[in-house]
Amino acid sequence: MQLQGELQSKGHQPHHYRGPIHGVSVIVRNEGVRGIYRGLGCAYVYQLLLNGCRLGFYEPMRHGLASLLLNDGSKQNLPINMFCGASSGIIGAIAGSPFFLVKTRLQSFSPFLPVGTQHNYRNALDGLSQIYKGEGVRGLYRGVGAAMIRTGFGSSVQLPTYFFAKRMLTKHAAMDEGAPLHLASSTVSGFVVCCFMHPPDTIMSRLYNQHGDLYKGVFDCLGKTIRTEGLFAIYKGFLPHLARILPHTILTLSLAEQTNKLVRKIESRILPATEFGKDP
Repeated sequence: MQLQGELQSKGHQPHHYRGPIHGVSVIVRNEGVRGIYRGLGCAYVYQLLLNGCRLGFYEPMRHGLASLLLNDGSKQNLPINMFCGASSGIIGAIAGSPFFLVKTRLQSFSPFLPVGTQHNYRNALDGLSQIYKGEGVRGLYRGVGAAMIRTGFGSSVQLPTYFFAKRMLTKHAAMDEGAPLHLASSTVSGFVVCCFMHPPDTIMSRLYNQHGDLYKGVFDCLGKTIRTEGLFAIYKGFLPHLARILPHTILTLSLAEQTNKLVRKIESRILPATEFGKDP
């Protein structure tokens, strides 16, 4: 849906997909169930790299900066949290960019109802190979600037919003630590993330999917899109994105909480008391 009517004036844009449900039905009808899972392997690798970096680097960076600037690593500070969230997200975006590039091109290809530029790859490895042979390493990182902005925006608000929502719900709604609190906080976080991240997500999809040099960069793509299709074109496909990002955020953050608890429990049983700063 983000590629639908690309650089076509209002009134002249084809509407192959009228919404997320209609879009799924059209794809399944023409390409089968397999069509809606195209690019799944790349998506797995991308998410492992992205979220591994985002969740792995966030807390050590936050703790280190809080210790350095506030002399207390446990103290929460919104600017520090946002900076660390954005930084860890940017690291993840760089690590996973080639896989997101191939995923975007695999998902946008359709032999029955083509939308946007079409790239015919047999699979993810074939896509990576073709891009590398044709454009080199630079080609694999086409659109990485937009990916860094997109993920930086999303990550700068995701974790800080999640922890802020947790504190507010604990304080004002009398919610105790546990699954319901994690679910509510991650739902709030997912919605805010989608609002912030969707415009750069649209730009990134178009940069990744372009053939040749249709766009010179992030701001050129943004300017051409708004001038040709109107301001709200950068929010095309918002509902499908929200339908994806909400469960993704809920599962990621809720499972991260449970994993952290499990790791701390294992550490407390395995590591000797001196490892936790206690006297022998």
